[in-house]
Amino acid sequence: MRLLLDTHALLWWLAGDNSLSTTAQSAITDEGNDIFVSAASAWEITTKHRVGKLPGVGTIVADLEGAVAGQGFGSLPISLRHGQVAGALPGVHRDPFDRMLIAQAMLENMLLVSNERAFDAYGVGRLW
Repeated sequence: MRLLLDTHALLWWLAGDNSLSTTAQSAITDEGNDIFVSAASAWEITTKHRVGKLPGVGTIVADLEGAVAGQGFGSLPISLRHGQVAGALPGVHRDPFDRMLIAQAMLENMLLVSNERAFDAYGVGRLW
C-alpha cells in the first residue's frame, strides 16, 4: 500500500506517542508499504511551530527532511494539479493543509493515515 501520513500521524510517529492507533502503527512498520510525507505537512508543522501552536517540535523543524528520511519515508511535493484539486474540493472543510492532503491522496492513489473522520466525506481512503 501507498500511505500518506497526516501531519498529526507523522508527529505522533516521530514522538512515539500512543495516540497513534495500533492499526496505523502496524501499517507504518509494514515493510511492504510505501510511506510518504507531504510538503504540506512540512509547511503545517513549521507554520504552527512559528506561531507557538507546536512549541515542542523545534528539533523536528530544524531538520524535518532528515527526520522523514531517517524513518525511510518518501517526500511528496506539491504539484500544480494538487493545488488545483485542493482548491476545487467542495464542502466546508476549510483547513488548507487538510485539503491538500486529501487532494494528494486522491490523485496519487494513496491511503491517508489519519484520525480525521471529516476526510471520509471526500471519498478518500483513510486508515486509522
